[in-house]
Amino acid sequence: MKKSNFVLFVFILLINTKLTAQQHYSENPKLVVGIVIDQMRYDYLTRFDKKYGSEGFKRLLNNGFSLENAHYNYIPTYTAVGHTSIFTGTTPSNHGIIGNHWYDKYEKLSIYCVDDRKYETVGNNGNGGKKSPYRLITTSVADQLRLAQNMKGKSIGIAIKDRSAILPVGHTANAAYWFDGGKEGDWISSTYYMNSLPKWVKDFNKSKKADEYLSKPWNTLYDIKTYTESIEDNNDFEAPFKGQEKPVFPYDIPKLRKNNNNYSILKAIPAGNSFTTDFAKAAIIGENLGQSEHTDFLSISYSSTDYVGHQFGVASKETEDTYLRLDKDLASLFKFLDEKVGKGNYTLFLTADHAATQVPSYLKANKIPGHYIEPVKFMNFLKEKTKKHFNSDRLIEDFSNFQIFLNQEKIESLNLNSDEVANVIADASITYKGIYKAVTAKTMRSTTFTKGILNSLQNGYNQKFSGDVMLIPTPSTIIYSRKGTTHGSGYSYDTHVPIIFYGKGINKGSSKKKYEIIDIAPTISNLLNIEFPNGNTGKIIEEVIK
Repeated sequence: MKKSNFVLFVFILLINTKLTAQQHYSENPKLVVGIVIDQMRYDYLTRFDKKYGSEGFKRLLNNGFSLENAHYNYIPTYTAVGHTSIFTGTTPSNHGIIGNHWYDKYEKLSIYCVDDRKYETVGNNGNGGKKSPYRLITTSVADQLRLAQNMKGKSIGIAIKDRSAILPVGHTANAAYWFDGGKEGDWISSTYYMNSLPKWVKDFNKSKKADEYLSKPWNTLYDIKTYTESIEDNNDFEAPFKGQEKPVFPYDIPKLRKNNNNYSILKAIPAGNSFTTDFAKAAIIGENLGQSEHTDFLSISYSSTDYVGHQFGVASKETEDTYLRLDKDLASLFKFLDEKVGKGNYTLFLTADHAATQVPSYLKANKIPGHYIEPVKFMNFLKEKTKKHFNSDRLIEDFSNFQIFLNQEKIESLNLNSDEVANVIADASITYKGIYKAVTAKTMRSTTFTKGILNSLQNGYNQKFSGDVMLIPTPSTIIYSRKGTTHGSGYSYDTHVPIIFYGKGINKGSSKKKYEIIDIAPTISNLLNIEFPNGNTGKIIEEVIK
């Protein structure tokens, strides 16, 4: 080859490589939207399928990629832990968020996952904004996107719950906003992010949309007689609002708000999801999301589904109505994204932070095992055991999240062996009704469990922060009231959640293969051509990406 032709060949090759790289980068969506529905079981997709419209959940299912066998792979399945694991691509063993609240064995007190006294509230004079993500010790996919773009592009988190707004977007977010109920009724933030609210947030708060939603009763969207996917409205397994005799439709919200912490009742009704959607739309406009040459990131968490689920349970008409209304809210959001960002310009994923068990008292009424553990009785039982073995009933410092924290100072003062005390407590716990497995921290550190529920327990164990004895209850055994339900276990009713990808760069289809919640972050990272979150242990879901 002549020298001149060789030079020309190299020049053309370099130009093509540059153009290919630019084209590859330009293929990134203008906006990534991560939607988390608090306490959504996978079977809500199938159970209410006939009543969903065509533009909400079904739009994602018909035009996106659905994982039908997706699970959480750790214990405990709580809100803060779920949101963190979705966006960091790893489990509590690495990211450090081991609960909503947990016992801090160094400070000797119970702490809340996003409390931070170094910062002040932005938006009102209350204490609801003294928050930050500082207890999160890894990056999120939103952090990695910001880093990959040299801190260009915006990252914003939105949720009624503070933890659900803060943790998904990590440390580098431009903003996180959450709802301050009670007497306030405002969307607020923290000085961690800003010194004053943007004008669009102030304008939204001034619009008094919260009052508008609270001025209407909550009745069923459709004729209640058609709600055949749920049990009778008047039953013994649901908790009424304060000031109400029975938990039955219709709910006189204007009247009930006074006895239910005023604006906070908005969190506990479907209107809270509509309110969140309104605020998310205002954020997209106010922040010009999806309008620049860089990729923006928006996290939206729908919290009201969790409040409704806790109060009324999995099988209630209230839960059914909440999801039928949420379906319409999602349809409205998707249409808005089409108009403001453009069809084909955004990528979206939808999942849940955990699911929930059927109300145990309802299961028992149908001859299915279900059980309740009373913490005080359980602790008295263990104290009797330690008194018998070690002549002291002061060896347990705290019991929370099915973890036992030992009083190491007392153990040392009595010249006892900490591992021996933990073993005795574990052996005693397993004899207690409702406790299925008990494992010491030493076992967690010295043994590798590769599958099953003990693997999930190990994935949730953090050597620095977790307790000295970890407990697993029997299925559908909870620490909760007899009315309503909760979550937190490693059983499928708590772990099986929807994961649906949709939009730019996403294939159409579904999969019955088992995937884990931690696989979302690396999949989105790969789609965006960015580095994974720095604690990532998930894998790319190859069949999702075009």
